[in-house]
Amino acid sequence: MRYLDEYRDGAAAQKMLRQIERVATRPWTIMEVCGSQTHAILKYGIDELLPPQITLIHGPGCPVCVTPVETVDQALVIASRDDVIFTSYGDMLRVPGSSKDLLSVKAEGGDVRMVYSPMDALKVARDNPGKRVVFFAIGFETTAPANAMAVVAAEREGLANFLMLTSHVLIPPAIQAIASSPENRVQGFLAPGHVCTVTGYAQYEPLAKKYRLPIVVTGFEPLDILHAIHMLVSQLEAGRHEVENQYSRSVTREGNRQAQALIDEVFEVADQRWRGIGVIPCSGLRLKGRYTKYDAARVFALEETASREASVCIAGLVLQGVRKPPECPAFGKECTPEHALGAPMVSSEGACAAYYLYARRAGTAR
Repeated sequence: MRYLDEYRDGAAAQKMLRQIERVATRPWTIMEVCGSQTHAILKYGIDELLPPQITLIHGPGCPVCVTPVETVDQALVIASRDDVIFTSYGDMLRVPGSSKDLLSVKAEGGDVRMVYSPMDALKVARDNPGKRVVFFAIGFETTAPANAMAVVAAEREGLANFLMLTSHVLIPPAIQAIASSPENRVQGFLAPGHVCTVTGYAQYEPLAKKYRLPIVVTGFEPLDILHAIHMLVSQLEAGRHEVENQYSRSVTREGNRQAQALIDEVFEVADQRWRGIGVIPCSGLRLKGRYTKYDAARVFALEETASREASVCIAGLVLQGVRKPPECPAFGKECTPEHALGAPMVSSEGACAAYYLYARRAGTAR
């Protein structure tokens, strides 16, 4: 299959569903790690088309959702400064901190601007030498190379007024945290294809072996996901626990070596706090060595504040796959995309937003 329509072909999807029905003889619980996969599953009704013995639960793979409230609060402090232009992706502008969001700071007079890439933020820095320009650098291994490239470019150009507030997270430590949790009910993982385009999939092999959990790397189109579920269920039924690559048109075992080298040049692995989950050891990236001069938290000497989440929000449990969005008492009531209590309702990759957008309610979701 080479073209987009072929990955959404209804007849091919029905054929794949029949193959899944034939191979699945008992209940299995599968987690799709990535928020984009969650949206595809709900948009195309894959969760409702699967045989009832297969349960899909949603993982922590939404970069906006897992950015800790403490870091959002730091962003609010920086963005409120008169000498700063604060730049960010659009979704992050609406993520609530302890008391407000970045759009509120903008409404109060702060110079907060939406950008589409870190290179856009670099241009703002070049155009405004009298201001310090801060880019909110969030995301998984997919965005880390571009952010690293922006830092290297700033270094090469001698741009002293460019800074980053970083909140980078890594997928394998998150899978390990879920697999080792006493509450874990996941029996197999669908790994995010775009992350593996950068990292490859060899790093998942020790996890599959240690926790005896099959992992299938997959893309984001309906037939990608159905094919990966068939591969995963086939492994489970056969008692195998291997890493398989459904997304071979984009992913290799080794990944993108140039992108990996760029990440290693600029970042180092560090413990990282995940919103609603807590600290996961060695699950983040921070600026290292000579590049720490671009670290906004360090330059502005920010300390952790007494941050707080909305008490009724169960985003942390949703991100760990323990609960589903409609099980939250605030879902669709106090918490909507227009007035979100938690980041998963704000983000275009958030599980709560997907359930709200595609009208899944308690009693119908599985």
